[in-house]
Amino acid sequence: MANFLTYIINGALTGLLYALVALGFVIIYRSSRVFNFAQGEFVVVGAFLVFSFLSVLDLPLWLSLVLSFGISMVVGLAIERMVLRPLVGEELFSLVMVTIGLLIFIRGGVLVIWGAEVRFFPVVFPMEAIKIGSLVLDRALVIGGGITILVAILASWFFNHTRLGVEMTAVAEDHQIALSLGLSVKRSLAIAWAVSGVLSTLAAIIFLNGKGMTFLASDIGFAALPVPLLAGLESIGGLLLAGLIVGLSIGIASYFLDPIFQGGVMTVFPFVIMVIILLIRPSGLFGWKTIERV
Repeated sequence: MANFLTYIINGALTGLLYALVALGFVIIYRSSRVFNFAQGEFVVVGAFLVFSFLSVLDLPLWLSLVLSFGISMVVGLAIERMVLRPLVGEELFSLVMVTIGLLIFIRGGVLVIWGAEVRFFPVVFPMEAIKIGSLVLDRALVIGGGITILVAILASWFFNHTRLGVEMTAVAEDHQIALSLGLSVKRSLAIAWAVSGVLSTLAAIIFLNGKGMTFLASDIGFAALPVPLLAGLESIGGLLLAGLIVGLSIGIASYFLDPIFQGGVMTVFPFVIMVIILLIRPSGLFGWKTIERV
């Protein structure tokens, strides 16, 4: 029984990590109606920045983190300024295709700068597991779960109770209408991409703490996809519940199904759950339903 609970709790904590990655998806989508397919690559860039400052340059932890978060923010701002801003007012399909191009470009850049060999991410959080009786929990995931909940609460408050947050949501509805009303589309896009870069670096620290990594760590972006789609691409608070659903399904699949099918089911099962729920609620559990006049 204790072994089962360990799988379930660690699965739920993994789901909260996916929710943190998904928060980057949602903030960009909620602010611009763009689904950023390069979110996983943002995580990898943040991871290699932390690795470079801590392990290569041997800087203090606090300075390495400050520099990594700062450069991640600058990268997000640069991408928005050079790639997204010229497309303001264009069809959303063009914006989405640009993010696919970004995925390929950033992945290639990571390979050129850091190479394809395995690097070991520095230990930011203590590696010792948390033991509660017979339960054994990943300390980084426990800390990350608390961080995810706090960040989601702050982001939800920002979008629902601040003028800037409401303006960013309004901008996403229609760029041309927002421009006609005097709202700054460029500012909304810049803030969203900068914040997404910071969140990606934070997720990288939790995800890769003390582990080996390559450019393929960006696959976490696709692994986290069921979370925003389940929650609804506009819902921030719903990400926590969706993350728990995905995480619990991972824990259940890894405990019951992986031994039967010799592994691999836990990576597929969340997508099965996602498809079932989307067939019932196409807008997700908490997504906004829009009514369009034809």
